[in-house]
Amino acid sequence: MCDGPADDSAWLRAAYSDRSLVTRAGPVHADQASPGARPRGVPTSSGTMPGLVVRMLRHGRLYDGVELGLIGTGTGASTALAARRLGSKHVTAMDVDPYLTETATERLASLGVFPRVVTCDVTGPLPGDFDRIVSMVALRDLASVTAALRPGGRLVTTLARMSVIVTADKDADGGARGVVEWDRAGFMTTRTGADYPPGTEELFAAVRDREGEQTTEGRYPVLNVAEAWDVRAMLELAAPGVETHYEERGERRTAWLVHVDGSWARASATWIDPPTVHQGGPRRLGTLLERIRHRLNAEGRLPIYGSRVHITPDGVCHFTRGKWSASYG
Repeated sequence: MCDGPADDSAWLRAAYSDRSLVTRAGPVHADQASPGARPRGVPTSSGTMPGLVVRMLRHGRLYDGVELGLIGTGTGASTALAARRLGSKHVTAMDVDPYLTETATERLASLGVFPRVVTCDVTGPLPGDFDRIVSMVALRDLASVTAALRPGGRLVTTLARMSVIVTADKDADGGARGVVEWDRAGFMTTRTGADYPPGTEELFAAVRDREGEQTTEGRYPVLNVAEAWDVRAMLELAAPGVETHYEERGERRTAWLVHVDGSWARASATWIDPPTVHQGGPRRLGTLLERIRHRLNAEGRLPIYGSRVHITPDGVCHFTRGKWSASYG
């Protein structure tokens, strides 16, 4: 945490560094926290790395006069860039957190930038219609954003638990068609309230050291799935809603998969040795993961990146590449 008034140069270096900075954890916003504070809770807001903001806006193919809906106000930095490029009257920024929209509006006004900044839940109807919608949060359901696009309008977003960037242009049937870009990004997921709903922490604690209903030797070394973005995306398509955990203790590596339906898997091994895999519940999540990794090993790639995308008006995202197909939402 940087104490701006105490060290302006350190504050500026952090703000302009090309990395994302968490600005809210649990109930505490960074500018309300005392120096040295270590608030507990899941991060719910951040200042996105500037390079990624620029990439997302470039994927939007902006042009003079375009009406832009920008989802995820955060600190207001991305809104400032968009407003400088398009003009304030052409930018609408949206966020579910009223504190963020209020403080961003004040910051932007101090710079002479006056876009429309709206507090709203983007999982429901959006406040207007747009030529371009660029989301700086990961979406679970694409129905409301697709509905808010004008004919021919363009959507740029990532998807919850999938670090893929989808770009799609609205078509005549009310849906949108596009691609998964050869680019990637990880954003926080949309939420409908002040915080995320309870996660799988209790499920994880319950299976942390449990003996599996099935115990096998895995084929591949233990993997931190959250950091293997193409594998993580394919796992989400195979088992929507699965959560991942990973730990290293010396050379001992352990990874868990848990799901609210009670399915779970744990793989543990020393460094790159074949792991012992425990699994339980209605589905064998470890087996699903191994199939994905086997495909990657056999083909040298996974089909998600570069795939074609069709978003139907009900918000479901359909992927195809060659003979492979999958759906999300």
